[in-house]
Amino acid sequence: MDDFLIATERQMKDRKLEQVDFVFVSGDGYVDHPSFAAALLGRLLEQNGYSVAILAQPDWKNPENFKIFGKPKLAFLVSAGAMDSMVSNYTANNKPRSCDVYAHGGVKGHRPDRATQTYTGAIRQAYKGVNVIIGGIEASLRRMSHYDYWSNTVKKSILLDSKADLLIYGMGENALLEIASQLKSGKSAREIRDVRGTCWYTGKKEEIEEFVKSFENQPETKRPIFLPAYEKIKADNPQSKELFAQSFLIQEQNTDAINAQILIEQADSRFVVQNPPAFPLSTQQMDMIYEMPFTRRWHPMYDKPAENGKNGIPALQEVKFSLTSCRGCFGACSFCAITFHQGRRIQVRSHENILQEAVKMTEDKDFKGYIHDVGGPTANFRQDACKNQKVSGACKNKDCLGTNPCKNLEVSHTDYVELLQKLRNLPKVKKVFIRSGIRFDYLMMDKDKAFFRELCEHHISGQLKVAPENVDDNVLRLMRKSTHQVYEEFSEEYKKMNEKMGKKQYLVPYYIAGHPGADLNSALQTALYLKKTGFVPEQIQDFYPTPGSLATCMYWTELNPRNKMSDGSFEKVYVSKKARERRLHRALLQFNHKENIPLVKEALRLLHKEDLFKILYKKN
Repeated sequence: MDDFLIATERQMKDRKLEQVDFVFVSGDGYVDHPSFAAALLGRLLEQNGYSVAILAQPDWKNPENFKIFGKPKLAFLVSAGAMDSMVSNYTANNKPRSCDVYAHGGVKGHRPDRATQTYTGAIRQAYKGVNVIIGGIEASLRRMSHYDYWSNTVKKSILLDSKADLLIYGMGENALLEIASQLKSGKSAREIRDVRGTCWYTGKKEEIEEFVKSFENQPETKRPIFLPAYEKIKADNPQSKELFAQSFLIQEQNTDAINAQILIEQADSRFVVQNPPAFPLSTQQMDMIYEMPFTRRWHPMYDKPAENGKNGIPALQEVKFSLTSCRGCFGACSFCAITFHQGRRIQVRSHENILQEAVKMTEDKDFKGYIHDVGGPTANFRQDACKNQKVSGACKNKDCLGTNPCKNLEVSHTDYVELLQKLRNLPKVKKVFIRSGIRFDYLMMDKDKAFFRELCEHHISGQLKVAPENVDDNVLRLMRKSTHQVYEEFSEEYKKMNEKMGKKQYLVPYYIAGHPGADLNSALQTALYLKKTGFVPEQIQDFYPTPGSLATCMYWTELNPRNKMSDGSFEKVYVSKKARERRLHRALLQFNHKENIPLVKEALRLLHKEDLFKILYKKN
């Protein structure tokens, strides 16, 4: 176990440590792999001279369980894990999940609801006055007031509700190292106010007034912006929802490190201050992170069977033989929170660094010759959307892609093709697959068809998964996706490309049911298109209003803050919120399931289009 970070009392004793600098509390089981934040950040701290213990999925019901490694010298670091704990524990229809792939054996129940608050509360009971810093996806996407689907309410910043001292948002490497340095110098976490990628708070109005005053000689674009106060946006009425939408828009416009301004939000008598985001990592920094000595295995404590007789952490299987090549996404789909968390700027690792990791991967005794993925949030993004982003940051009021792609968008797959070719030529590698999402609209904009050919010839195993999401262009506009025509053109080109190669390879499209803007008519349009193409997907994703996405803002407010009308109000958006209607949406998209026939009939009756029943169920 010497190859792992400290995760047991025995390890701490073996290393003769009486006290560690940091205790990292995680809602996930400990897997020593760069895809798991506790391992990555723990390794990073260790590499910079700090001692770290990982307290993975502690039993939160007893504060004594948070004393296993004692009181850390510098701070407790708290994360709910790779997913928001509510998403991890509940489906889109608010039903408890049957398993937790980030837990020992996949057994559910080892992660509490609202894990960030729960863990922080237990730490406060265990140790008075200790520094507690929260981070991870749950804290990051709830850093300001946000709509909470599970309670159907607007909640204030998780920094206030958790009673933590400081919040790290986004990808936290640089922020964490700077915070560690300041803590080591003698500062408390509550005193740290100047680190990018963090949120801090104060209950002193005069302190905020003095803080804002210090920017009065700065240009307008450098001064702090006050968001609408929590008390004004939390109510379920049109005026509050208009202000909620306005607040979200300001937040989304300030997610780029180059052009973001400081944001301030009042909640009760306290003020949460969001510093600008951390700067994207350079290729050299990304390489350094992935060169750290990860074992790429789950901790040995999970080798023994869990309650269900299974061992290990199931989530490792998804990434064990996959390679991360990039971070960030300028696609900015409305239903995705990557923009809020990683940003729109693309960060990449060098070819040499990725190849080095791939060679190590091939030496694993379980490697069968197949690299399962080379990608990131969007696999075929290996460069910024345009040169202007490097100088001015991502545009605040323009989309790079969507139904009207920016004319300045620079499209190239040359670097990605070269990387894939190098990986294919490694000894012991039989095949390199791409399983991360591919933006087919970006692919179609590339006049050089080299990547399209390479993709079909070398990187698919019979099926390519893509995400057209809907066929209604108005819904696609609200999703910030390409038009349906682009998908049809891609589908036709894909078919022709495979026919030229003599390959039988198919598209597996993904669709979202119940996205804001989608009504029963749009669901029916999709069903009729699926009937025409002869493919009805087995998997349909129900829209899930998770914190931090534009679509969630639209779900709660029934407004689109990205589109102002002539009278200055936001565009109104139809939202399907009732459980029955959501079931009808799903049934139409899976009309071929026998159990859905009564629901399809009901939907057609509501639409006064009963005559289409025969078309849907006519044998091809």
